[in-house]
Formats: sequence, C-alpha cells, structure tokens
Amino acid sequence: MIKQLKHHTFALAGFWILVAFYFVAIFASFFAPYSLDDERRDHSYHPLTKLHFIDSEGQFSLRPFVYETSYEFDEFYRREFAENKKVKYPVHFFVKGDQGKLHLFGVDAPARIYLFGADSRGRDLFSRILFGSRISLSIGLIGTFISFVIGMIVGGISGYFGGKVDTILMRLCEMIMMLPGFYLMLVLRAAFPSNLSSKQIYILLIVILSFIGWAGLSRVIRGMVLSIREKDFVVAAKASGTKHLAIIIKHVLPQTLSYCLVAVTLSIPGYILGESALSFLGLGIQDPDASWGNLLTEAMNLGEVKFHPWILLPGFFIFIVVMAFNFLGDGLRDVFDPQSKFSKRT
Repeated sequence: MIKQLKHHTFALAGFWILVAFYFVAIFASFFAPYSLDDERRDHSYHPLTKLHFIDSEGQFSLRPFVYETSYEFDEFYRREFAENKKVKYPVHFFVKGDQGKLHLFGVDAPARIYLFGADSRGRDLFSRILFGSRISLSIGLIGTFISFVIGMIVGGISGYFGGKVDTILMRLCEMIMMLPGFYLMLVLRAAFPSNLSSKQIYILLIVILSFIGWAGLSRVIRGMVLSIREKDFVVAAKASGTKHLAIIIKHVLPQTLSYCLVAVTLSIPGYILGESALSFLGLGIQDPDASWGNLLTEAMNLGEVKFHPWILLPGFFIFIVVMAFNFLGDGLRDVFDPQSKFSKRT
C-alpha cells in the first residue's frame, strides 16, 4: 500500500503535511516563542513583526533581528505601531521562556516577536495557533476513533445476527442520521451547563462528535458484514464452537478495515470543522485556552478583519489540514479500489 501510495502525489503531500502539523502540535511549547496566555495589552493587534538582516545604517547581520515598537493613536483611536531603530534585538535560538521552558527562538525584552501578529489582548497569535492545534487536531483523531469503534461493533453485530437485532439497531441509526448533524451538535451542547472548564468542554465535544458520527458507518459495516458472514472461514469458525462475539471481532470486522481506514481519513475533517464551529460560536473551548475555532471568534467583527487581516490565519490552517486529510483519503481510496490504476501499480 505504501509503495502504491507513493504514486499518488497529492495524497503523499497531504500525508507529510499532516505529519508536520501533528509533530508541531505535540511540541507546541517548544516551537512557540511565548506561553499560551502571555499578553501585552499595549500591543493589542500588533502587526506582523519584521525580521531584519540590514540595519538602518546599512550594515548586514547574519543573525536576524527585530526592533522594539511603540505606538500612537490615529484619528480613529487605532494604534499605529512604529519601529524604534536605535536598538537592535537579535533573534536567539534555544532560549528559556518566562516559565523556564525551552523555546526554539525568542528575543530579549522589551522587544517582542509576532510572526503572525497579535490578537486583541496582545497575545502572540503564532503561539496560540500552535497551542490551539493540540485541541483541534486531537479532537479529530480521538472523536473519529471512538465513533468508528462504536460504529464497527454496532454494524458488525447488526449484520452478523440479522433479524430483530438488525432491525432495532438499524432503526436507531436511522433516527440519529435523520437529524441535521450541526443542529444536533448545538442541541447537545446547549443541554449541558455553560460554566464548564476547558478540559470538561474538551471531553464533552469528543462525546458529542462521536455520538453523531457512528451511525452512518454502522449502516455501511452492516452491509459488508451481511456478505462476509457467509464466507467459508466464518462458517468454519462457527462449526469449531467459537463464540459469536469472538467471530465478529477476530474474523468479520478485520475484513472491513480497508474501507474503515479510508472512511476514518475522510471523516476526521468533519470532526475538526465541528469543533471549530462550536468554538467559533462560543460553545466550545473557552478563552484563555485556544483552539483554531475560538481563535476565529474575533474575525466575526468585519471591521477588525479589515484593519487586522492576520486574525483570519487560524482559518487558513483549518483549510490546509482539511484539504490534507481529503487528499490523503482520496489517495487511500484509490489504492484500495481494485478498479483504480493506482491499485494496479507495483
């Protein structure tokens, strides 16, 4: 499969993009120059920091440096930042932050470095995007894993036993599937208190997204199991006295893994978008904790977007990750499809 996937350029690119994103998310505290809640109110909506190699006197420096900035209010009481070019602040690598943690890069105070600008409270948006990736990316993986485990077990039991068991389980799936997913998310979230901590909300979002996502998979798995249960190896397992649950888990469900692998890859973007939508509406992860969804909350004000367009950057990363998962999923689907040209290559 790996050999065949190498011929699918977009899928391979999506795979390595996802590897990079998850690697950075795991070590976010190292790659981020500041902690999650490190704020400077006087740097509200600070623009992207310019990295310099040539100073005001025309001298070249191998080490990049920044200047300290100061601001004045314009006629509309908006901050206008300007660089004070009298003192250079070189960018240091492998520095210790304010909490004693090692960071990849940083600058000495009072200067600050904002690679992606700052938010309304003067917090480094680059750092918050990195920390927010932990929540947005992990919810997709964990939520999908839980829903697919439930979906495979329910679909396997339904297809294997048939009869009344099949009827009851499939009607339950249809009841869940007939409800609009996004509105069901809103209803389920509104049913819980609004004063939950971010950790509680994180677990709650996983439960909600998992509850919504398993029904559709169950119907597909059930259809596959209806044909698999008639295979000779299943009949032989029954004849040898193997318990039904063991047959389902050890012999039947593994035959559906190729489809499930593709379906999982294509489903993860939906979970990421679901978390982002709830956090964007204020029903998900709450400030000061960060996710890509709640980082976009400030973008609801079109006036702020006009004057501070960098606050849209979390949406750009959502787009990149969703497209990477879709490219990878399309590639896996082509690899596992016997009619595809990719599955025929050696």
